[in-house]
Amino acid sequence: MENNFNKNIESIFSSLEKFIKTKTVIGEPIVVGEVTLIPIISVMFGCGSGSGNGTDNKGMNGTGNGGGGGAKISPNGIVVIKNGEVSMLPVKSQNGLEALVAMVPEIVTKLDLKKDKNDIEEDKENN
Repeated sequence: MENNFNKNIESIFSSLEKFIKTKTVIGEPIVVGEVTLIPIISVMFGCGSGSGNGTDNKGMNGTGNGGGGGAKISPNGIVVIKNGEVSMLPVKSQNGLEALVAMVPEIVTKLDLKKDKNDIEEDKENN
């Protein structure tokens, strides 16, 4: 029984180790025009395991074990690099969320401009 318990614990931790990596804490930079956004994320995880053995009222012996784990990933903020200046927009505070929402039109505009430039270049190549 002890052997199964240890296998369960090892399995849980190896699975979480594969899942949780550095990129889940500091995200991949997202470059939009002259603005770079880097997400900052909190990762929490927990696990548990247990085992037991016993005899039922008919005298039959039995053992059992089990385990489980879980993780929670939540955004903390976004590092914004714009015009050589670095700032942190906390997502959890109302002001940070408002600032992020205020940036969306500018980001969308830059994405559209970038798309338009690519379309023009594709048209030139096709003609």
